Amino acid sequence: MESPRTSFDYVPLEQASKKWEICVSFPHMKDAYWSAVNYGVVDESRRQGVKMQLVEAGGYTELNKQISQIEDCVSAGADAVVIGAISYDGLNNVVSEIRKKNIPVIDIINGMSSPELSAKSLVSFGEMGEKAGDYLAKLHPAGTKQVKVAWFPGPPGAGWVEAGNAGFNRAIKGSAINLVDTKYGDTGKEVQAKLVEDTLETYPDITYIVGTAVTAEAAIPILRSKKLTRKVKVLSYYYTPGVDRGIRRRQILAAPTDSPVIQGRIAIDQAVRILEGKDYKKHVGPALFVVTQKNISKFSTSSTLAPAKFKPVFRVD
Repeated sequence: MESPRTSFDYVPLEQASKKWEICVSFPHMKDAYWSAVNYGVVDESRRQGVKMQLVEAGGYTELNKQISQIEDCVSAGADAVVIGAISYDGLNNVVSEIRKKNIPVIDIINGMSSPELSAKSLVSFGEMGEKAGDYLAKLHPAGTKQVKVAWFPGPPGAGWVEAGNAGFNRAIKGSAINLVDTKYGDTGKEVQAKLVEDTLETYPDITYIVGTAVTAEAAIPILRSKKLTRKVKVLSYYYTPGVDRGIRRRQILAAPTDSPVIQGRIAIDQAVRILEGKDYKKHVGPALFVVTQKNISKFSTSSTLAPAKFKPVFRVD
């Protein structure tokens, strides 16, 4: 993430030269964010004419399951592996084993620390957290009345969560934001809803709930039922259809987008380029921008959300 950057227009291959078999592993398919990545992976696999097998572990507590699913996928004959990692460090051994077989490994969305990765299709979640924090800090600069904020970065130990947490804290430093609590938890709706409920019990005077898209979505009906909608404002640090709806309905203030559909497309293109010995960019991430109630009318969701009728696809032949 600290390496020099350049901006460029990413142009994918027209088509793969053969029907490569690409294994894709996700932490889960429980929310619309991963559905968007799934759509990008599926649509690009079909467009390029490659095969794709998707496995999902079922949640951020299932590291061992993710590892065994990837091992099974490789044993079944995968030519390349795309991994949305449950853990920043926990998959390094399996990455090493795959690379010994000369199979490319693409790191998508979440980030891994392995130095043996072939390529990365991901943005800095530190910057995603920073963009959300910066939006808030500009509303409440130093010297203005202090506001109390509860922060929900996501599951503990995941690379993207640690980065997002660091970025958010960096951005609000020196502002009028008083961070009263940081609550970690899986990105299932029930887990996040309980964290929000507990926080509102403990801190009835908070002004903002900021966190994952699932936190933001879960907070809306809870705040409504407690008649706190006008008092407590909601902000997400990434983008889903629920967040999109929330911003359009003025229930969520804003959210940065990292264009997950594009990240899915790029990961497949990187895999094909590496397999075919073509030039490729080792680390690519779409430019980040914040969608707000003011600019949402100009925002095209095709980079960020799967089409409304899209259902998860686990196999492309």
